[in-house]
Amino acid sequence: MANEHSRQLAHRLEQGAAALAAFANALSDAEWQTRFAADGRKAGVIVHHVASVYPLEIQLALKLAGGKRIAGVTWTDVHEMNARHAYEHDAVTKQAALDLLKSNSSAAADVIRSLTVEQLAQAAPVSLYSDAPLTCQFMLEDHAVRHSFHHLGALRSALRPSSSRHVEQHNL
Repeated sequence: MANEHSRQLAHRLEQGAAALAAFANALSDAEWQTRFAADGRKAGVIVHHVASVYPLEIQLALKLAGGKRIAGVTWTDVHEMNARHAYEHDAVTKQAALDLLKSNSSAAADVIRSLTVEQLAQAAPVSLYSDAPLTCQFMLEDHAVRHSFHHLGALRSALRPSSSRHVEQHNL
């Protein structure tokens, strides 16, 4: 049976995924195809990216939950993976991305709910962070839970700047 802490983490992940899905679903075809100057990815590719990396983010968190170090993963690897994903999924449809977002976020939340307080607190060195010993909970919060919110904010700012300012002011 899940503990309250795990349930709350899973709920936050689901909230972010739902907010990203709602925003993405409302995008016009032109907005879905909009490329971003920072890295050249289309809006739709970014939504698909978030959905597609949930399994990897959960796998890394589970490694930490088991007290095992994460070695050999660098930010260069992450950027290369993202570029490869963008190339391979450049023509992703809205429905395909939203379906993957729904299924992978649901699966990720189910795994998070299964974690014990002890597993969330387990720490081990993480190469992505200069071998700093990090907890499973930190890895979840910094990656799987935060990821949809991070990209949703960037998409809102780029595609709907006036509504983005309103949301930011409202949340202050």
